[in-house]
Amino acid sequence: MGAMRELRLPDFPWDSIAAARARAAAHPGGICDLSVGTPVDPTPDLGRAALAAAADAPGYPPVAGDPALRQAALDYLARRWGAVGLEPQAVAPVIGTKELVGWLPTLLGLGPGDQVVVPAIAYPTYAVGALMAGAEAVPAASPDEVAGLDPALVWINSPSNPTGAVADLAASRAWVDYARAKGAVLAGDECYGEFGWTAQPVSLLHPTVCEGRSDGLLVVHSLSKRSNLAGYRAGFVAGDPRLVAALVAVRRHLGMMVPQPVQAAMTVLLGDQAHVEAQRARYAARRARLAAALEASGFRIDHSQAGLYLWATRGEPGRVSLDRLAELGLLVAPGDFYGPAGADHVRVALTATDERVAAAAERLTA
Repeated sequence: MGAMRELRLPDFPWDSIAAARARAAAHPGGICDLSVGTPVDPTPDLGRAALAAAADAPGYPPVAGDPALRQAALDYLARRWGAVGLEPQAVAPVIGTKELVGWLPTLLGLGPGDQVVVPAIAYPTYAVGALMAGAEAVPAASPDEVAGLDPALVWINSPSNPTGAVADLAASRAWVDYARAKGAVLAGDECYGEFGWTAQPVSLLHPTVCEGRSDGLLVVHSLSKRSNLAGYRAGFVAGDPRLVAALVAVRRHLGMMVPQPVQAAMTVLLGDQAHVEAQRARYAARRARLAAALEASGFRIDHSQAGLYLWATRGEPGRVSLDRLAELGLLVAPGDFYGPAGADHVRVALTATDERVAAAAERLTA
């Protein structure tokens, strides 16, 4: 039996805060877990009903997506994000967007010798996906930092996880120009786009960004946050139809298919914006309460123009802030999870119940 290629993956970051979790859980009032972006509010009845109605699904679902789902995704992209002129073959469902982020370098055929540009402060899965393919992950905050490279894939993330920063039009256009000049695939993770607070995100597929051309571009959208559908593993990728078709071809071989009942739920939820606005109002209230409490207790909120997190610092190492907050029964994510550039921050999630957010705010300001 041949030797397996050794994967030099980073330690799973959440394991490193086990002691802080235990300390926060020991608080007399219980833990306020603000560390992960897991939705806690109900899945909309509309989606649950569609899932149940499609539960009789004895056959294999289409890897490329049911035609109704593909059309719903295209309609959503056009209505909400101004992405016009896309054909049905330009979109395909994925088994939650983390799956697509982690496997995209492999699905594109990248390997040793290839470079993948990832955000300087980023969700770790971009780099892990590159490592899984045997490629090199190169962190960068702007095209100027990687001007001398010839990457095969470039990831950008707006709104950012963890910082909540929103790329402006000039920054997005710069990445499009860079990727096209290098012949690289540019992939935009836009999963938090529905939650713009002090800045409004713009999709890579908007004509002002891509000049009305999708060549070389992919965007990733999730229903986990907009529709409280994280447990369904529901998302989609869209953009350059040749790239999407190539991804679908490989995914067919690997059995990467979204269950038919989940596709049915996605179809109806992508067509409804009312439940998104209701969820947005919940997060807005939680955001206001947590931001005020953090600032009252000595934290500064940086970026955080959009998304479901507050990027906060007291001007001290994030691990010190982690321990400080754990004493109050609050668990957060230290910024070093997301790269060395985030080491003096913590990420505070808005994805907790109103009761737990209220408890956290009271402890911060007591």
